[in-house]
Amino acid sequence: MEALEAKVARCSEVAKAIADRLGERILGNEDVIDLVITALFAGGHALLEGVPGIGKTRLVRSLAEAFDAQFSRIQFTPDLMPADVSGTMMLYEDAKTGREFRFREGPVFCNILLADEINRATPKTQSAMLEAMEERQVTVDGQSRPLPAPFFTLATQNPLEMEGTYPLPEAQLDRFVFKIMVSTPTQQALADIIHLAARPETEAKGPVTTADEMRDLIALVRDVVLTDDLRQKIAQLVLATHPHDKNAPDSVTRYVRHGASPRAALAIALGLKARALMQGRAHAERDDIKLLFKPALRHRIALNFEGEAEGLTPDKVLDDVLAKIKLR
Repeated sequence: MEALEAKVARCSEVAKAIADRLGERILGNEDVIDLVITALFAGGHALLEGVPGIGKTRLVRSLAEAFDAQFSRIQFTPDLMPADVSGTMMLYEDAKTGREFRFREGPVFCNILLADEINRATPKTQSAMLEAMEERQVTVDGQSRPLPAPFFTLATQNPLEMEGTYPLPEAQLDRFVFKIMVSTPTQQALADIIHLAARPETEAKGPVTTADEMRDLIALVRDVVLTDDLRQKIAQLVLATHPHDKNAPDSVTRYVRHGASPRAALAIALGLKARALMQGRAHAERDDIKLLFKPALRHRIALNFEGEAEGLTPDKVLDDVLAKIKLR
């Protein structure tokens, strides 16, 4: 028991240290930082959406600097090919062995991957990310190769209305544990950002944790207690996003084409467990559902034509679900 308490305390300490480090460089988006760290401890991937220039890439770079881990960045563009992501077989010539094909690893072989402007690449290239995000491996030339552990993808995405973007495949969106909306900072936050940018660069601080320790802390999340009552509530909420469910609100019945997948329920459950450890607890709490519900589901429900024509958003539908199904 004492060993478990020590691990939980260490997890809370690491989470706070990462949040403090990010908070020094990312101003005005504390809720975004909190959700990114939650996704990290939950062992999932996160999708950040917002207009250019509001700090999405800076956030991911700052997170990478907090780790003694391997970091890679892929700038997604329309001409990016799948081999540019996963790697390819290359012909090498050696004086002793002669010519032979060897695998050259792509940038996806890392602990923290920044997939910058991920929705600017074509669907063919997007497919290269599916196996990596779900299976933590890539298959090239018929051979599967495991990725380093932990493997965490933080993708940035511009709003779909912007020129030169492609909608991500639904199967790929489902791989992200959270879709996090990054908003334009407030006037005071923007003034603070201007002040911060005018100051001289300070010496980079050392990492707060290592990849090995982070792997152990992520594994600890599975040991957090999630009661049957809480599991039932999560299942009820997720099923209420399906048009034919008895608990679905009117907006879901009328405007939703298909509801959230079982991965949505797992995302909420893992998020609850991760937040428990981040706050120094070994048990999940019901109140955290409200914070995680929309980030875990907004990219997993699809509106029908009528809903899109009415200008409805997934967040509005999810608000209706929360309003109908009380958390307590």
